[in-house]
Amino acid sequence: MKLQLVRHAQSTSNVLRTLNTRMPGPPLTELGRQQADALADQLVDARIVGVYASVAVRAQQTAAPLAARHGLDVRVVDGLQEIFVGDLEDRGDTEALTAFAEVFHPWTRGQLDLAMPGGESGHDVAERFRGAIAQIRSKHEQEHPDGTVVVVSHGAAMRLCAELLADNVPPNLADAGLIPNTGSIVLEAMDGGGWHCHSWAGVDM
Repeated sequence: MKLQLVRHAQSTSNVLRTLNTRMPGPPLTELGRQQADALADQLVDARIVGVYASVAVRAQQTAAPLAARHGLDVRVVDGLQEIFVGDLEDRGDTEALTAFAEVFHPWTRGQLDLAMPGGESGHDVAERFRGAIAQIRSKHEQEHPDGTVVVVSHGAAMRLCAELLADNVPPNLADAGLIPNTGSIVLEAMDGGGWHCHSWAGVDM
């Protein structure tokens, strides 16, 4: 079974370059809707057996064309949402972005006890995201061992949790390997419950 973590298409907060992590969040832009359609075209021949999205509007709107193309429903799962940044919400100034990086960077080095100012700790994010992925895996692994499950989520949460899930994602990649809108991280299920990363934003591992 393969798990394709996809970052949502362009949202209005992406255009403003602000940290937007409260749910349900802003919608896609017109370009974002075009990107979502292009994603569905790109994966038209893939053996997609499930399409999931976070509770964010932008993730569900991204997932909808892909699910429709494969005759599936978008299943919304709590736990897949972006890192809640608390006091940094809706900010895009240098001070806020630096504050975010000063927490996220240590997370990728294992210091998950640190928290965003007024927001989540790394442990909080890891627990909810990995729990959601475990539920998805248990649903599909036996029934569709050769299929691909697409999960539309968010860049920072994807990067951190792909590192925590997979056996071959180094901290520097999780920290600096930004995922573009509708870019993806592809993981493959391993015996024993682990994951192996096959590609990161289109680059083979």
